[in-house]
Amino acid sequence: EKELHNTVKLAEKKEHAGETEKDKSKVRSKKPTNAVDLYVCLLCGSGNDEDRLLLCDGCDDSYHTFCLIPPLHDVPKGDWRCPQCLAQECNKPQEAFGFEQAARDYTLRTFGEMADAFKSDYFNMPVHMVPTELVEKEFWRLVSTIEEDVTVEYGADIASKEFGSGFPVRGGKFKVRADEEDYLDSGWNLNNMPVMEQSVLAHITADICGMKLPWLYVGMCFSSFCWHIEDHWSYSINYLHWGEPKTWYGAPGYAAEQLEDVMKKLAPELFESQPDLLHQLVTIMNPNTLMAHGVPVYRTNQCAGEFVITFPRAYHSGFNQGFNFAEAVNFCTVDWLPLGRQCVEHYRLLNRYCVFSHDEMICKMASKADILDVVVASTVQKDMAIMIEDEKRLREKVDKLGVTDSERVAFELLPDDERQCVKCKTTCFMSAVSCPCKPGLLVCLYHMEDLCSCPTYKYKLGYRYTLEELYPMMNALKMRAESYNEWAANVSEALEAKINNKKSLISFKALIEESELKKFPDNDLLRHLRLVTQDADKCASVAQQLLNGKRQTRYRSGGGKCQNQLTVNELRLFVRQLYALPCVLSQTPLLKDLLDRVEAFQQQSQKLLSEDLPSAAELQDLLDISFDFDVELPQLGELRERLEQARWLEEVQLAAADHSSLTLDDMRRLIDSGVGLAPYPAVEKAMAKLQELLTVSEHWDDKARNLLKARPRQLLSSLAAAAKELEEIPAYLPNGVALKDAVQKAKDWLQEVEALQVGGRVPVLDTLAELVTRGRSIPVHLDYLPRLEALVSEVQAWKECAANTFLCENSPYSLLEVLCPRCDIGMLNLKRKQKKLKEPVPGGKKKSTKLETLSDLERALSESKDTAAAMATLGEARQKEMEALRSLRAANEGKVLGGEEEAELRVCLCQKEPSAPMLQCELCRGFFHTACVPAPAPLQGPGVWLCPQCHRSEKPPLEKILPLLASLQRIRVRLPEGDALRYMIERTVSWQHRAQQMLYSGNLKLIQDKMGSGLLYSRWQGTAGQLPETNKVSQSIGAMSFSMPHDWDSRTIYLHSPFSTGQLCIPLHAISTELDELMMEAQLLQVSLPEIQELYQALFTKPSPGVQAEQRSPAGATNDKASSECCRGRKDGMSSMERKLKRRLEKESCCEEKRDRVKKMRTPKKKKLKLSLSKELCSHKLERERLLEMQRCSDSHLLASDMSFSDQEDSEDEDAICPAVNCLQPEGDEVDWVQCDGSCNQWFHQVCVGISAEMAEKEDYICTSCSGKDSHYRK
Repeated sequence: EKELHNTVKLAEKKEHAGETEKDKSKVRSKKPTNAVDLYVCLLCGSGNDEDRLLLCDGCDDSYHTFCLIPPLHDVPKGDWRCPQCLAQECNKPQEAFGFEQAARDYTLRTFGEMADAFKSDYFNMPVHMVPTELVEKEFWRLVSTIEEDVTVEYGADIASKEFGSGFPVRGGKFKVRADEEDYLDSGWNLNNMPVMEQSVLAHITADICGMKLPWLYVGMCFSSFCWHIEDHWSYSINYLHWGEPKTWYGAPGYAAEQLEDVMKKLAPELFESQPDLLHQLVTIMNPNTLMAHGVPVYRTNQCAGEFVITFPRAYHSGFNQGFNFAEAVNFCTVDWLPLGRQCVEHYRLLNRYCVFSHDEMICKMASKADILDVVVASTVQKDMAIMIEDEKRLREKVDKLGVTDSERVAFELLPDDERQCVKCKTTCFMSAVSCPCKPGLLVCLYHMEDLCSCPTYKYKLGYRYTLEELYPMMNALKMRAESYNEWAANVSEALEAKINNKKSLISFKALIEESELKKFPDNDLLRHLRLVTQDADKCASVAQQLLNGKRQTRYRSGGGKCQNQLTVNELRLFVRQLYALPCVLSQTPLLKDLLDRVEAFQQQSQKLLSEDLPSAAELQDLLDISFDFDVELPQLGELRERLEQARWLEEVQLAAADHSSLTLDDMRRLIDSGVGLAPYPAVEKAMAKLQELLTVSEHWDDKARNLLKARPRQLLSSLAAAAKELEEIPAYLPNGVALKDAVQKAKDWLQEVEALQVGGRVPVLDTLAELVTRGRSIPVHLDYLPRLEALVSEVQAWKECAANTFLCENSPYSLLEVLCPRCDIGMLNLKRKQKKLKEPVPGGKKKSTKLETLSDLERALSESKDTAAAMATLGEARQKEMEALRSLRAANEGKVLGGEEEAELRVCLCQKEPSAPMLQCELCRGFFHTACVPAPAPLQGPGVWLCPQCHRSEKPPLEKILPLLASLQRIRVRLPEGDALRYMIERTVSWQHRAQQMLYSGNLKLIQDKMGSGLLYSRWQGTAGQLPETNKVSQSIGAMSFSMPHDWDSRTIYLHSPFSTGQLCIPLHAISTELDELMMEAQLLQVSLPEIQELYQALFTKPSPGVQAEQRSPAGATNDKASSECCRGRKDGMSSMERKLKRRLEKESCCEEKRDRVKKMRTPKKKKLKLSLSKELCSHKLERERLLEMQRCSDSHLLASDMSFSDQEDSEDEDAICPAVNCLQPEGDEVDWVQCDGSCNQWFHQVCVGISAEMAEKEDYICTSCSGKDSHYRK
């Protein structure tokens, strides 16, 4: 066999200097052209047969192939060396066996990349696709091939203490996860196994790498570990963390010497120079060769996550299939101790170094005898006795040889290399001999003659313990093990006790518990005790079961014998066995009485079975008695057989008595159970009748099923005839019942359809849809069904057409929701008020609570008897809609004029605080952030903006709607959407009539004049400058404009007021109730009408300049200017409230002729504007100017910038004076002002009226002139 070193070397190409590949040919192809180049055979001296002439690659000498000994038949391939070169090579000093250290350092990643690349290239396929069998075959081929070499690398014997372990370790470099904490103390953690309580290596203090500390192994394909056994013949355990498999070969420990002999026989020259060659991990041999010489060898593939354990002195070897990562360590159990001492003796013969001192470990364990496990103590005591006996014999030998000088030496304190025997390399501990002529050298007592040539009387004996000290240590171990010996004596006594001295079963169990508690060895005595106790326990359990007197339930109604059941004869033998047990059972005397009662039962049953027709009651009574005996009784089989026959006949009679409950499964079950009965005339007759009935029933049941599933569906008359015949069968047929049910359903359906036709009323869609659904589910051909389906489809097509007409793209609303009056207006607020005040909704009718949601309205429409009732229901819904909308509009307007703090206000869809810019809905008057709602499209001329909740449809013109109504009338089917469309058209026509009356009456002209004169907004500013000074609060100034929207910028003007808006909304207080109702309902209608545009055009028509000039007085010029500025500010956005009715307007001044110079009025906290809830908020002139400004802003599509406001303010602030009687005329760049919250709206210096800036900001200020005049406005 070829000797495999640590690597299989890669063949190196050797090139001679100045030679090409052609020059290195082994056979000369032609003769030399001159005498200098002539080559002749060195053996025969002839140059003939040049084709058989070989050229040595070492010395270039030539030889004939037939001159060599032995002769070569063919020219060898590859390099060839002559006999002289071979002799020279063999005579060179031998290189040491072992693994070569790689020149390159790897990380785990780089090594894995190299390993995978090697395997993939070698086998020319991905690494995971290479079969393990192929790798194994190729490995042994390479080992046995001389001509081919492959080099691989193996990361072996990597110390885990330095590089870390693959298992979790306390105090390691990596933090242990919570789910891995259990592994820290696990015995399968290789860092814990060597030092566990049962491992004797735990008593070695030194950290021995590879034995006590795990080693890591990073392998690649073909990297191998050669035949070897573990140090000191210990156990080893290897865990493959991850990677490709590791292939193992192992031989049992008893075959170790046989394996060594085979290897010495096959390679004797290797063992001559190195007797301990097998301990160097450098020798590999094919397992097949070993097995051919009788050595038992076993193999396995270790996969990731698997352990491999080798036993003491078990030779093993193997190789890696590819890149993997493993970890291994040694451990020694108690049973290893004798083998460990034997291994030291074997090492002494081979002159091999020991890893640790076996005697030192034994003595250290003996010194801790009081804490040793009793099993360990017993084993150590035996091993120590052998050690003491050997030491005593050797010391006597030394004494006889004349060594008299001695001294105590603490060998454990010396390094191992300083206390090794010069001859056998054994680590000395108990004793050693030294000579002054060779200081520092020692020999064990076995090799004293090999120390030196000096006379022995000069030698000195070094000892660790005297013999007198060793015996007490051994006695301590013996005392520790005596508890086990005492227990063993008690066990032997209990097992061998006579009848009168027998112990109880509890005593036997107590002895077992004691052995487990004290961890006694699991020897034959303990196993025998367990076996006896288990037998006694089983006997006690069986005896107790027999005494309980209950047979297992599954054997009561019949069946075979229970395997665990005793026969009567076995019961007799069992009673005898109880008396023969080593222990005493309390059930033994009671079983004797049970045996007597069983024998009496046998006599009674034999008497009953001898009768021809025993009654069922007597049979059952006798069987009930047998249930008290958990014993096999031969008579029970016949008793049960007779009882089963009687019960079956009774069950057949009961089933036949009730035809409605006799199913096919019942008949099959009865027949199946009857087949298993013993032959009996009555049973056979009943079976025949059942079989006949089952055949007829199955035939008609299949026929009924086929009729129900027939395509096309069968006529009602055919199914009715078949159902009539089914009534004659005395059994329950599920398909027959289904057939009868289908016939009845078809008759009922036809009656309903005929009643619908005869009634004369217009059918309701829900009724038709329900009839169609039911008709489709009935498996009968119905003549009316196709016509009803066509009618329903026509209605659905009409609904789709109506939806396309009304609904917007991706509309969240349904068609009915758009056509019906709204039911969701202010619903939450109304519910809150009802719950709080315990009162019904104001104006609600008796049935109004039933129309709170769209579902209620739809249900009411569906349940209405005719169109008139539906119209009444929709009229009631309209009233609720109008009432709810009035309340909602008032509530939303009240958010501007209410008494809540701004921080408490919630507006918009997002229900957050108001913040400019905002939009106001014309219908619900709600405020919305421009970022939360879709941007309004540009409008030409007068127009309105509706929020997403109010903008519900496309609002088609009336001429597009009327054809829908006409087509609905042709269909002649009532549906909620149709009633809602009729009502909406009636409502539209009614509104048109009222709108035309309003347009052509004088009322609209009066309102138009009022708006043009400025009275429309009198409520907003009518009380400015009239409140007293008792409530002095500073307020920021804002402005509001009601110009019509033209584009997005004109809608969203950024002012400091959070309610700043940019589109026109008609104030509720400025027009009559009739017009307000008309305008509100105009937006509720989902129809586009020209009258709506005419009304808005009329309301927002700009008055003529002549009228404005007549209405404007010279005294009011400054006020007009202020109104214009106020209007321009209002276009930028409506204000929000700070406390009660506070509106901050950033760039606004109410121009007074006597106002002082104001520089800082643009600072929001230095100014304010109070609005009161009076009926008239501003003068007629101011309203007219505001409308003029609104129209001007609308025409220009532009708004004044912040700079234009600032410039105008600066020019007006120069002329502003404080109207206080005792004005102090303060000067400076910053003068703080406060505006009166009364009706005058005049501005005062804060210092002149005696208030601070904080008071002006937080409280209302009313001047002296307004305090008495306008007190009724401060409610």
